[in-house]
Amino acid sequence: MAGPSVVAVEMAQAAPVTRLLAVNGRIAAVNSVAIRPVATGTLIAIAVTEGDVVEADQILAQVDAAAQNAIVRQAMAGLDVALVNQAQATESYERALSLGPNIARSVLETDAHVVQTAVQEVARQTAALDQAQVVLGNHTIRAPRSGTVVALDAELGQLTGPTIPLLTLADLSDLVVEADVDEAYATQIALGQPALLQLAGEARNRDGHVSFVSALVDAATGGLAVKIAFEAPVMAPIGLTVATNIIVERRDAALTLPRTALQTGADGTGVFVVRDGTAMFQPVSVVDWPAARLIVTGGLAEGDAVIIDPTNIEVGQAVVSDQP
Repeated sequence: MAGPSVVAVEMAQAAPVTRLLAVNGRIAAVNSVAIRPVATGTLIAIAVTEGDVVEADQILAQVDAAAQNAIVRQAMAGLDVALVNQAQATESYERALSLGPNIARSVLETDAHVVQTAVQEVARQTAALDQAQVVLGNHTIRAPRSGTVVALDAELGQLTGPTIPLLTLADLSDLVVEADVDEAYATQIALGQPALLQLAGEARNRDGHVSFVSALVDAATGGLAVKIAFEAPVMAPIGLTVATNIIVERRDAALTLPRTALQTGADGTGVFVVRDGTAMFQPVSVVDWPAARLIVTGGLAEGDAVIIDPTNIEVGQAVVSDQP
């Protein structure tokens, strides 16, 4: 007759446990802006290239402003005419005033009305010139802040406008890791949780912490957007892949078991333990988590011999423990 089956077991023992959530993220800038021109027209000059560091208000590109220059000159001419008319109306009114009682009151009132109209026309023409000059200034694209040109999508001669991005400006001195967490674990992620970050091409880990947790799960992907900030400044290209381990929980002492030991059957979820040379099914409760080992929250005691791989093991079967 065949003897008892030899099974590999693990003795349950409390030990410090860290629960991690592993995700892949990418480097992103905290402050990043897509530059789009306000004015529509042909791009006639580009003053920067990818990788350039620019200062606030520095000229980045130029849109053809020939038509707007003509509008500005027209507005200036209109203002000049309005100023001349105002001067003439004022002189006429002052002459009427100097005549005193020798001029009809109706004539004096008419001259005063003409002066008021001339003043209003000067104000209107001044506003028109100011507006034309503002629009002219919009043809020169300037940096809204200092930063680095991380993407340049513009080409000379192209027709551009407010809906067409020309370049992306980012502050590379303040970087974070952007990642998506599966919605199944969304409620476990919180601000301030520590994280271990490993940049692609590096072997060492960098410390970080969760600095942002979105309040909205993407219905299309089922992902929750999070950002992890570095504890120390880091220099890295935008978009670089970062292996991220978010430390969700630390326990000073807890029982754990290999995921392979967990079985689900008619009696619920549990493990096979060896008692007096016999395999017995023991219901347990665990923290369901994407990891090779699971934290046991109930049903298992220290010293229990848990069968690591209970494949083809039945309740009551005679077994011999082989503890690695």
